[in-house]
Amino acid sequence: MRILLIHAERFAYEAVQRAIDSAEDVPEDRRRGCAENALVAMCTVESVDEQNPEEVASRAAEEIASVARKVGAKRVVVYPYAHLSSDLADPYTARKVLELTEAKLREMGFETLRAPFGWYKKFEISCYGHPLSELSRTVRPGRAAERRAVEKKYLIMTPDGALHDPREFDYGGDEDLRTVVEKEALRKELEGGTGRVHYYLRKFGFEWEPMSDHGHMRYEPHADTIFEAVQRYSWLVAQSLGIPIFKVRGTNMFSLSYEPVRKHAELFGERMYEVRMGSDRFVLRFAACHQQFSILRDWVLSYRDLPMGMFEVADSYRYEQRGEIVLGFRVRKFHMPDLHILTKSLEEAAEIVLSKVMPAIHREAAKLGRRYVAIYNVTQDFLENHRETLRKFVEREGRPVLLAVYPAGIYYWVINVEYTIVDEMGRPREIATWQIDVGNARRFGIRYRDSDGSERYPVIIHTALIGSVERYIYMVFDTAAHAEKSGSAPTLPTWLAPIQVRIIPVSRDHLSYAESIARELLSRGIRVDIDDREESLGRKIRDAGVEWVPYVVVVGDREVKTGTLNVRIRSSGVQRSMTLNELVELLEKDLEGYPRVEQSLPIKMSSRPALPYLRQLSK
Repeated sequence: MRILLIHAERFAYEAVQRAIDSAEDVPEDRRRGCAENALVAMCTVESVDEQNPEEVASRAAEEIASVARKVGAKRVVVYPYAHLSSDLADPYTARKVLELTEAKLREMGFETLRAPFGWYKKFEISCYGHPLSELSRTVRPGRAAERRAVEKKYLIMTPDGALHDPREFDYGGDEDLRTVVEKEALRKELEGGTGRVHYYLRKFGFEWEPMSDHGHMRYEPHADTIFEAVQRYSWLVAQSLGIPIFKVRGTNMFSLSYEPVRKHAELFGERMYEVRMGSDRFVLRFAACHQQFSILRDWVLSYRDLPMGMFEVADSYRYEQRGEIVLGFRVRKFHMPDLHILTKSLEEAAEIVLSKVMPAIHREAAKLGRRYVAIYNVTQDFLENHRETLRKFVEREGRPVLLAVYPAGIYYWVINVEYTIVDEMGRPREIATWQIDVGNARRFGIRYRDSDGSERYPVIIHTALIGSVERYIYMVFDTAAHAEKSGSAPTLPTWLAPIQVRIIPVSRDHLSYAESIARELLSRGIRVDIDDREESLGRKIRDAGVEWVPYVVVVGDREVKTGTLNVRIRSSGVQRSMTLNELVELLEKDLEGYPRVEQSLPIKMSSRPALPYLRQLSK
C-alpha cells in the first residue's frame, strides 16, 4: 500500500458518482464528510497487498497511528486514492484493506472517517504546513497469508448405519474399499508408474498440447469422436432423471469483484486460474456453478417449478500441481457435465438424491461393468442431525463407505460424495459426484416464491452423473485395461468406437459393393469406413483389430454373389456370415439409448495421411 499523509487543518469531501461497477453502496448521508485537525491518509492498495490483506492493514494502521500521534491529530480520514500507483489491487481487496485499516485505527482510540470506495469524489483541504504535515509511506506484506488446513476425521459407515474405525475395520474381502481407505484415510503411499490407460489414450489421439500450459489436452480425430459422443451422452443421462432440466451455455471467466463469485472461489481453494486486466481480477470457472447461478438468479421461480435442473457441459479450469497431472484424468482444463437441481428443502434434496441421482450414477457405472467405492464428505452437524438420512444413502450404496467428517459451516455443502474406481494400477480414481448445497442460493441471490407467498432459498444438488467427460473416458479405457489384464481383447462400447464398422474389400473389384454397404450404414447414423488401401487382406484385418473396430466386414466374390457379409465381431471373437439387415439389427441393439455422432475421418482410408497417432495405432 502507498500512503500520502497530510495533516489537515480542515478536510472535506463529497462523493459525486460511481467510478466502477463494484463501488461501495453508501446512503446519501455518508457521501459527504468533514474533519478538522485530522490526519488524512490517502491510500492506494496495490496488487502485492492481495497476498495478505490483513497484515497490510495492520502495518498501515500502525504507520498512520505513529504519524498521527507525532502531529497531535486525534482524527484520521482514510481516503481511497488510486493515483499513487499503476499496479492496483482488485477492487474487493482494496476495499477490504481500507475497511480493516479503519477498524484497526478505531481500536487504537482514533476517531475515524472513511470516504466511500469506488466513487469519483471532490475534496477541499487546508494543510497546516509544518515539517511533518506532508509525508509518504509504503507498506508491504511480509509474507503471504497461510491457509489453515481443515481438520477432519475418518470413519467407515456400513449400510446398517454403524460407524467403525478405519484402522480396525474388517473389509471382508472388499479390496477396492480397502485400497480407497488406505490411501485417503491412512495416507498409504501407492506405487507410481504409467499403465495401459495412458498408452490407450495416446493410441486413440488423446495427447498433451505442448504449446499450451502444462496439463492441457488436444484431441485428434479418433479422440474427438469419443469426446463428442460422451459429451452428448451426458445430456441424455441428465434428461433420464425425469425432472424438468434446462440446457444452457455460458462464459468461462467471472469477476472476483462480485462477492458471490469471490466467496465461492475462496471456499474452493487455491487451485484456480486467475486473469488480471488492469485492476480487475477474473477467475476461470472451476465448474458450471457461476454461469448457472448467474442465470438462475434472474429467473422468477415458484415452488411449483421445483424440483428443476439446469445443465451445461462446462469447460472448467483447475491449476493442478505438475506432479499430480495424469493424461485424461487429472488435467488443468476439463469438461464437466454439471447438473444443478433446485429443490424446496433439504428433505426434498435427499429424496431426489435417493430416488434419482444415486440410481443414475450407479447405473452408468454398471453399464461399463464397474462398481463404485464412495467417499462421503459430511459436516459434523449433518452427521449429528441427519444420521438416518445418511444411513439411507449408505444403504442405497449397498456397501460400506469412507466417511470424512468436517467442521460445520466451513463449506457451502453439508454432504459431498465422490465415487471412485480402483484403476488397473491399483490407484483410486474419482469419477462421478454429487453434493447437497445449502449456502450458494443465498450467496448468489437465487430465490423461489413458496405457497404462502414468502421468498425462500432453494437447496441445490450439484452432480456430475458420469463424472467429467475426460474422467468418464478414462474409466472406459481403464475397463479395457482390466479386460486385457484378464486375457480378453480390449474393446470400446460400440457407441464410443471411433469407427463402428470397417468394410474391407478383398480387391478393387469388390469396392463398389463395399461402397453400397457403407452408404446404407451411413444413412442410419453408423460410423463406417472402407479400407481401400493397397495392402494385403491380413494386414487390413490386423489394422482393424489394432483400432478396436467392433465390426469388421470382409467382402469378396462370394459376398457379392450372395448379397451377404462376412462379419468379425470383436467383443465375442465370433466370425459369421450375415445379411446387411442382420448387421444393422446388431448395431441398433448396441446403440440403443446412445447418441449417434458423426465420424471425424474421411470414409476411405486411402484418403488419410500418415498422421502421427494413426501411425501409433498401427503398431
